[in-house]
Amino acid sequence: MKKMIILSLIYLFATAVCLTAYEEEGIASWYGGKFHGRLTANGETFNTHELTAAHKQLPFNTVVRVTNLSNGKTVKVRINDRGPFVDGRTIDLSYAAAVELDMISTGTAPILLQVENMETLEIRFTIQVGAYRNLENATAMKRKLEANGFSPQARLNNKGVTQIILADIPEEETMVFARKLEQLGINNILIKQN
Repeated sequence: MKKMIILSLIYLFATAVCLTAYEEEGIASWYGGKFHGRLTANGETFNTHELTAAHKQLPFNTVVRVTNLSNGKTVKVRINDRGPFVDGRTIDLSYAAAVELDMISTGTAPILLQVENMETLEIRFTIQVGAYRNLENATAMKRKLEANGFSPQARLNNKGVTQIILADIPEEETMVFARKLEQLGINNILIKQN
């Protein structure tokens, strides 16, 4: 009987390990109020009544399960913003998610964050090759990149600067792209996570 219980516990533990691809313990906070209606980091309009959250590193649209460790309540949220920008905090939840976890009055709560599908954790990057006030210079760089097998995009920012970028690059290919650009004499690049 004892052997059967031990084998059952090993099976349950192994199953639990396989089901969770990533987990993190920390402190959750919540935000709403003045942020309602503003743009999130992924370009959506923030709605504090939806089950969404901000995380510093998880890719946008990753769905995570957040468990309040002080009361056992759980909610699933979708990452659509960056933050929290307060030291020691792991995730910033929408008001609706904080209600589900019963943490409105406390403002923060100890949590366990779990991602169940590792495929959603594929991190992608954007490489900014250059930023140009002169449209002719931007066009010349775009053509140079196209002539060398790249698929650049041009983006005009709100300051009138045209950015030439290589978008949606898998993490493992980022340095390969950087080396190819270096071979073309392009050394001053900016790499950022999507």
